[in-house]
Amino acid sequence: MDLDQYLNNAFPGLTLAPSLYQFKDDGSLNLEMFDCVYNQALSIFNELFSDLDEIFLVTNVYQHRSDEIKKKRIKVFNRFLKNKDLKLHLRQETLPYVFDDEEAVDYYTSRFSLKCCKHDFKYPLLIKAACNEDFPLKPKFGPVSNYPDVFFINITKNVIFFIYDDRGCEVIATNNETIYPLYEKYGDWIDEYSREEIVKRFK
Repeated sequence: MDLDQYLNNAFPGLTLAPSLYQFKDDGSLNLEMFDCVYNQALSIFNELFSDLDEIFLVTNVYQHRSDEIKKKRIKVFNRFLKNKDLKLHLRQETLPYVFDDEEAVDYYTSRFSLKCCKHDFKYPLLIKAACNEDFPLKPKFGPVSNYPDVFFINITKNVIFFIYDDRGCEVIATNNETIYPLYEKYGDWIDEYSREEIVKRFK
């Protein structure tokens, strides 16, 4: 089963797309805050993904149409793979721009997907890179101008985990019962903006 078949079956109609205390008073980066962000994201990941679960690692890279001419090879996962042979199974697709805005015709989405397991990639580094999107911190995927979105999809449990940047993440599942333990354990991490809606979902 490939990624499209899986998504159409488990999450019909879903488009993989993304739906502040970063600085101290002196203007320097608050590295303690980033350590907290990394630890929280890693804790959520480990709660959702076990060593036995099958995973789709998916990355959307948003590019301008002019980039098609350059034919630049994008190396999304290279630094993060433990099993380098998996690169042979990396699938790349060109899709319409996933955001609904006026400039959509000028952009397209390069989607990379790889079926793997938790032990196949350096997920702590990958999670840190996702959190570091807007800041000069390492590890990093690349320039902010076309910084990719990374989705961790648990095929075994039908759960999608997406870190949009240092401000937070999203977790969705086909069944609320699957992620209810996560809600019970880390519910106090939910931001106030989303709290009311999330609490209603689990009542």
